[in-house]
Amino acid sequence: MSHLAWTMMMMAVPLATGLLLAPLLLTVINRVKAFFSGRWGQPLLQPYLDLWKLLGKGATYSRTTTWIFRAGPIVGLAATLAVLAMMPLGGVPAPVRFRGDLLLFANLLGLIRFITVVAALDTGSSFEGMGASREVLFSALAEPALLVGLAAVALETRSISLSDMVASVTAERWLTQGPALGLVVVALGLVLVTENARIPVDDPTTHLELTMIHEVMVLDHGGPDLAFILYGAALKLWALGALLVGMAVPVRTGNPLLDLGAFLAGMLILAVVIGVVESSMARLRLLRIPKLLVGATALAVLAVVLVLR
Repeated sequence: MSHLAWTMMMMAVPLATGLLLAPLLLTVINRVKAFFSGRWGQPLLQPYLDLWKLLGKGATYSRTTTWIFRAGPIVGLAATLAVLAMMPLGGVPAPVRFRGDLLLFANLLGLIRFITVVAALDTGSSFEGMGASREVLFSALAEPALLVGLAAVALETRSISLSDMVASVTAERWLTQGPALGLVVVALGLVLVTENARIPVDDPTTHLELTMIHEVMVLDHGGPDLAFILYGAALKLWALGALLVGMAVPVRTGNPLLDLGAFLAGMLILAVVIGVVESSMARLRLLRIPKLLVGATALAVLAVVLVLR
């Protein structure tokens, strides 16, 4: 294999890996939760089977909704694919990378939230409007933690490209800036559970009216639209998990295959940790979630201070 062909293949690996393995991340989380409750859990390929079943169904649309409701799942999935294309896998760079791509990364996450919220509001349902209001509030509080955390890493690595930033977070850098990087990892972990509606911020399995946040906004979607939403949610979890693992698992051997193996091991550990957390605690009261997210921003700000001192 020529050097050019090898380089092009490795550039496609981060995107292809996310597209193929993102639903499997949900399976690992659910199997861990099943283990703690004394059950065997769902088959490994269950999320893929669910997506295939939904793609084969038809969609029903209320006469109240407009083209915004129909465009929501498509635009959301497209934005999520763009996010995934910019996400490196540890030391393996992303297929789409350029100077300042971290700003586009944050804006695309905002676009995903925006299109989900307006599609929910387009139904005219006060129930979905309640969930949209909560989603906007918590996302507005989580976004500063994400941006300030990325700013801390950018200041430390002297780069504003996600691929260069993550690749520069090595074991040697952890030895010199361990406290700052540790604070960033904790802040990004809180952003991950918020953006993906996981415990302790939200419970993805709940259907209680007073506690639902993200789930309530997609209740009127069905068929292929719901498949796009579920697949996009899995890709979003994978992308933010890849950012977190890229920071927390500083394996940079120079060998793309070894770096990829270390990254996949880190993603497996992350899924197990999420499953353990969701099995050992309940979601927080809604009034306490803003305090948690403000705390995440405070940790990110402290990381910036430690980097600049």
